[in-house]
Amino acid sequence: MDADPTRARSARVDATREAILVAAERLFAENGIAAVSHRQIGEAAGQGNTGAVGYHFGAKIDLVRAIARGHGEPIERRRSRMVAAAGDSTDLRDWVACLVCPTTEHLARLRSPTWYARFTAQVTSDPLYREVIGEEIRASGSVARIVEGFDRCLPDLPREVHRERGDISRLLIVHMCAERERALADGEQVTRPTWEAAASGLIAAIVGLWQAPHDT
Repeated sequence: MDADPTRARSARVDATREAILVAAERLFAENGIAAVSHRQIGEAAGQGNTGAVGYHFGAKIDLVRAIARGHGEPIERRRSRMVAAAGDSTDLRDWVACLVCPTTEHLARLRSPTWYARFTAQVTSDPLYREVIGEEIRASGSVARIVEGFDRCLPDLPREVHRERGDISRLLIVHMCAERERALADGEQVTRPTWEAAASGLIAAIVGLWQAPHDT
């Protein structure tokens, strides 16, 4: 009996889309978003049709959004579980862990080499595309709960200092993960042997940042 042609076509479409996503993530991570064309992505994905990327994903920002969402959804599930477990904790370390560990756990579970951390660093450094990550954060109910947790732990911290330290924390997480990912991909020695250990170091540093004296 012949295979269902509709199902076979759907499987081919899914395989093509996945190949494009993987190729785009790697090229964006290595070269930056602006430096990579649809044609380069299509070639790296093994697509002979130069219009394949646009056909399946549309504009570059839609492709960036698809990559971010593909990783963001499992990260959000992990973060939601951690936030639920933290409950009404007033231990700052619990809430910092909710920021750090979902990403490091996700990276630890991906097939090596990984590209997601460097992709995120490139996106957040590009003024044309960083809003994609902002959209994912604003859509996250768990991030709002984490902010509430920080407020409970540090009720006297001025709002401007809270915003500043939030920005510093985000940059630390994004770029420290990206640098570790790059070192692992290049076969370089890393300071901590596992992503779990790297998360512990990041958590300790960020807790210290939030508890430091402020001058406002």
